[in-house]
Amino acid sequence: MAAPFLAVVVPVYNEEERIAASLEKLAGYLAERPYTWEIVVADDGSTDASASIVAGVAERSPSVRLISLPHRGKGSAVRAGMLATDAEWRFLCDADLSMPPEQLDRFLPGGEPPSEEIVIGSREAPGARRIGEPSRRHIIGRAYTIAVWMLAFRGIEDTQCGFKLFRGDVAERIFQTQTLDGFGFDVEVLFMARKMGVSIREQAIDWYYFSGSKVTLLKGLAGFLDIGRVRLNWALGRYRGLDRAPVRGDSGEQEGGDSQ
Repeated sequence: MAAPFLAVVVPVYNEEERIAASLEKLAGYLAERPYTWEIVVADDGSTDASASIVAGVAERSPSVRLISLPHRGKGSAVRAGMLATDAEWRFLCDADLSMPPEQLDRFLPGGEPPSEEIVIGSREAPGARRIGEPSRRHIIGRAYTIAVWMLAFRGIEDTQCGFKLFRGDVAERIFQTQTLDGFGFDVEVLFMARKMGVSIREQAIDWYYFSGSKVTLLKGLAGFLDIGRVRLNWALGRYRGLDRAPVRGDSGEQEGGDSQ
């Protein structure tokens, strides 16, 4: 069977209250698109009924797949999901659909692939909207971004948005090497992409805050520590082979290297 054009990778941990509705909305949107697709749900060892709910959806829809994993963290689930598909394009999608599925058109306008290798949803790019977000959470998010600029790389306003599009071959190289299991994985992924010299664009989105966020104070602090781990991994050579490495379609001139 030919590889799908798009795989939507949905990391899940204890989402029994909304995962069925989220998958229904995603599948309904994708069914009207002009390309082939699949939804890959990576369950991070949920202790509620999330996995069984997804399994039931998958039985009714062959375009939905479940990957069951031991609980290690969102980064681990995303990595497994991204490497479980051979789709031409792979879209990271938070299970709460805080970005409505219809806005995927901003990443793949008219069903056509973008010119960039990575397009990341941004709540800070011109034209973006944050709806219902508590001011305290926004302030913490900006503090995290400043820490990323100081310790890892500059030039990206919103590293943590849970909606990101990767060209398949780029996703393969990044996620085969990516190591962090926690919420800091986004910084690691984008750091690696910058070292590879692939093109990255921030895409403004409408983002809705929903209660029940998995982001806790402890995980937030761990995220700050993860920024330092990324730099340490680079110094120890754990991302060896990525620096300015060519990717498919590369003409020899690359952009987006680390600015520090």
